[in-house]
Amino acid sequence: MITPPNPEVLHGAVLRALIVVLDWAGTLAFAFSGALVGVQKRFDLFGVLFLAFVTAVAGGLMRDVLIGALPPVAITDVHYFLLSLAAGLVTFLWYAKVATLQRPILLFDAVGLALFAVIGTSKALDWGINPLMAPLLGMITGIGGGMARDVLAGGVPFVLRADLYAVAALAGAGVVSLGHLFGLSPFVPMLLGAALCVFLRLMAIYQHWRAPLPRRGGPGGG
Repeated sequence: MITPPNPEVLHGAVLRALIVVLDWAGTLAFAFSGALVGVQKRFDLFGVLFLAFVTAVAGGLMRDVLIGALPPVAITDVHYFLLSLAAGLVTFLWYAKVATLQRPILLFDAVGLALFAVIGTSKALDWGINPLMAPLLGMITGIGGGMARDVLAGGVPFVLRADLYAVAALAGAGVVSLGHLFGLSPFVPMLLGAALCVFLRLMAIYQHWRAPLPRRGGPGGG
């Protein structure tokens, strides 16, 4: 007689597998964005590959160090390195073709931001981080790679400008934390949080939604 699988165990296994797949998809999205900046800045092959890798893993590295998940999974799991390497090579060798996909890449970047934010928050909660602070770890997971990319490329970090980038990541992460507080299954809050993050980023891209800017006094100030 074959014992049927426990539904709760099966659900948990499916959820873990889905999170892994989404995590890899987000890694690819950020790696491509880093590689594109590297080619645009005229980096050599090593520079492009390095920037792709840093962009893909820096946020997760920061999160893991802060919550004490050592050594960080970005170092122990070779998939992150291989995915970043593949994205960097494709961009370096076929930049003209990849560059024509700027719009889709912006969408992929929004999806990657959302996935990293909700997965980072979920991992922080699993490691016992207070639900009030866990969204900050999720936000760092989402924006850390982009900040490192922009600093290494000699620019002002994109997340510090008026675009709804860090705010979108924090909003999506907050939904995951709220779901945890209400005792919901992780999948639903993660899905809703990712959807909210993507929505805010798309509104920023296509409808030019912006965070408030300070008013400057004095001559020429607003």
